[in-house]
Amino acid sequence: MEIDLRTVSIQPLRHTFDHIAARFGDKPASRYQEGTYNLQAEANFHYRPLWDSEHEIYDVTRTAVVMEDWYAFKDPRQFYYGTYTLARAKMQDIAESDFDFVESRGLLNALSDADLEKIQNVFLPLRHVAWGSNMNNSFMSAYGYGTAITQPCLYHAMDQLGIAQYITRMGLLIGDVDDLDAAKKAWLEEPAWQPMRKYIEDTFVLKDWFQLLVAQNFVLDGLLYPLIYQSFDSAFSAKAGPAISMLTRFQSEWFDETGKWVDSTIKIATAESEANQQLISQWVSDYLPLAIDAITPIAHLAFGPPAGDVVGELVDSFNQRAVKLGVKR
Repeated sequence: MEIDLRTVSIQPLRHTFDHIAARFGDKPASRYQEGTYNLQAEANFHYRPLWDSEHEIYDVTRTAVVMEDWYAFKDPRQFYYGTYTLARAKMQDIAESDFDFVESRGLLNALSDADLEKIQNVFLPLRHVAWGSNMNNSFMSAYGYGTAITQPCLYHAMDQLGIAQYITRMGLLIGDVDDLDAAKKAWLEEPAWQPMRKYIEDTFVLKDWFQLLVAQNFVLDGLLYPLIYQSFDSAFSAKAGPAISMLTRFQSEWFDETGKWVDSTIKIATAESEANQQLISQWVSDYLPLAIDAITPIAHLAFGPPAGDVVGELVDSFNQRAVKLGVKR
């Protein structure tokens, strides 16, 4: 019996999903493209929401920013659900190892009472700031338009919830529940934290979701994270060792990573039109003084008299970053 083996090439009828082919053509697409583009609901809403009859449920006019294509926004990290969860799982494994190492080696025992008090005063109330950012980014995800931007906003929201939990865990490692209660009381009553609390609570009532993105993710986080997780972390580690740096590694690395997405978003929006550039530049001008007022008392808690110089350097660095992204300063 003779067997004749031959290779047969079967051409697929199509190479990707219709909604991807409509944008990129019928060719193989990446997982990021398949999980991001042309997924925004655009039809069959039936009626406008009773609680906001001026808008459709998903409506491009919920922000004053105007884009010809809302899928012009691209996440440099190429995050869709799969890659996002894998990246965060890896960061969480590192964080777990850091917490275990600090606890098992008793590294916090080497800190003085004054050092522990400073950590409690500076770090623990920040869990309320992170929770506020979680709320704000959830709003952006709910009312934004286009999966290319609402998807990373939702990831940002969950990251901030994780940061709040890591700060809480650090507080329990350093002290106990009473210290968390004291941090909550400081957030509600301590004069040094009231400008920050006012900034966060004022953003809760913003209706323009892109304005909120500028106020929260670009301006406030653009000053607060370098202040706490770069400047203060470096100064404290030089004095008291690396224990706190290990307990806050997630926040530090997270800001470096997510900053790329925030920068990309601002740059694309400002480059879209002169009107967008002027609008976003005005928002930055409006919120920057408020953010400076919010972080300055915290800088005094962290640094004492040199706080003014530290904040000045951070503002200069932020302005340079903003100019590179097309924001007029």
